[in-house]
Amino acid sequence: MTTTIAITGKSGSGKTTLTKNFLKLLQEYHPDKSILLFDNDLSGELGHTFGLDVRNTIYGIRSGKHEYKTGIPSRMTKQEYIEWALEDILVEVDENVDLLVSWLVPSKDCRCPITQQISDAVTKLINRYDFVIFDCEFDLKYLNQLVDMEIDLTIIATQTTVESIHLAKRIEEFNAKYAAGGQMGVVLNMVKGNETAHLYELLQRFNLETLGVIPYDEELKNDISRNSDIVSDAIRQFYFRLNLPQLRI
Repeated sequence: MTTTIAITGKSGSGKTTLTKNFLKLLQEYHPDKSILLFDNDLSGELGHTFGLDVRNTIYGIRSGKHEYKTGIPSRMTKQEYIEWALEDILVEVDENVDLLVSWLVPSKDCRCPITQQISDAVTKLINRYDFVIFDCEFDLKYLNQLVDMEIDLTIIATQTTVESIHLAKRIEEFNAKYAAGGQMGVVLNMVKGNETAHLYELLQRFNLETLGVIPYDEELKNDISRNSDIVSDAIRQFYFRLNLPQLRI
């Protein structure tokens, strides 16, 4: 059974850093499990943080602009072709870890047969993995336009300003119908000292669940590609609160 994690929030809130550090912990806690990193953010920067320049995307399959690694096998149905093409654009990041980039996705209003065929193929691919971490756009709507599936845990990455908390509430409202049944909450990111004290009242007033707090790591300021013990240790402290497979002691 696949466990799905979606990380949302405004640009600059640290979504990609959280994605990388959740990957680090899942590899540590569940070393034999397979993990798919799904870059659904239009910036497409997740691959860059691993030193990868990923050009092949789901959009490339749809648009016919993808350059395949090998020749296209003959005598395939269109559905078989799409499933084969998805395999072709997967990028191996580490042992048992793959990366898939979506880039542009069509509106749900599009009635083109390929829209449903891609959605079916992506769903089939996702269900092969033990864990999938979605690095999302502002909210889950953009992901839902590509693939409609249950999300076990939705994290709203939020900075420590009143404006960010107001925005987190809007994101929660936008996400509600897409994350129905799963856990959803805020992770306060890049926290300096005790600056969160005045925000907890606002979080409670908005009925926003606070899943955890992550201290600011100065060294990530100019290099988000580096691993951060500060971030991973912070996630380790609140992992037990999350709707994820827990460690057996």
